[in-house]
Amino acid sequence: MFPKRYWFVFLIYVLMLVMTAVVPVILYFGFGIDPLEVAIYSNVVGFIIGPILVLLLMRKDLSQEKIAHPISAGRIIGWTALGVLLAWNTQAIAATIEIEFFGIDPSSENTEVIVEMTRMNPIFLLIPAISAPILEELIFRKIIFGSLYKKFNFFWGALISSLIFGVLHMDLTHTLIYTTMGFVFAYLYVQSKRIIVPILVHMTLNTVTVLAQLLIDPEQLEQIQNNAMFIFFGG
Repeated sequence: MFPKRYWFVFLIYVLMLVMTAVVPVILYFGFGIDPLEVAIYSNVVGFIIGPILVLLLMRKDLSQEKIAHPISAGRIIGWTALGVLLAWNTQAIAATIEIEFFGIDPSSENTEVIVEMTRMNPIFLLIPAISAPILEELIFRKIIFGSLYKKFNFFWGALISSLIFGVLHMDLTHTLIYTTMGFVFAYLYVQSKRIIVPILVHMTLNTVTVLAQLLIDPEQLEQIQNNAMFIFFGG
């Protein structure tokens, strides 16, 4: 189903995840080094090397996409702005459904870990802001969704790739949000025909989310979220 280079991409992704999880444990038990501090740097290194290797493996795919579907910088910006608005609206609706119908706590353990790591060392922001969106969109949208879309249709391609995307974030209580975001990213990829668009949208969403958690008072942030729910569902 996948070309050989794609399997190498998957292997790099798995090895990167294993490295970022195992290295802090080894250094802690072997040398008594603070595991959180090591986790920050091992993640940063892993999420820099990983995307670079993946981009090198996929340079032919990206070059072919660029030639087959030329698009101006203005259209990329326009699609990105539209995508961010669509993603925020969709995320707000999905979050409200989780809260109102399933009683799920709106806080995300995954986001809280990222925010805490960024507080400890701002260099960690490079991961959610830049490297993770590049890597995730290339794998989940370009490779997995793109391959499934050719064999099935948009719905099944987006659903399967989005569920995998959500599960691998290890935040299963918010599977609905991750799945709906996956649909948005897949839609933007199909409509723009360029993977750079969902990458930029993903970057923007992650950066704004983390910075909001860091810079806005928690009570004020909760009030903003409640106002968003009122707008969509009337309170």
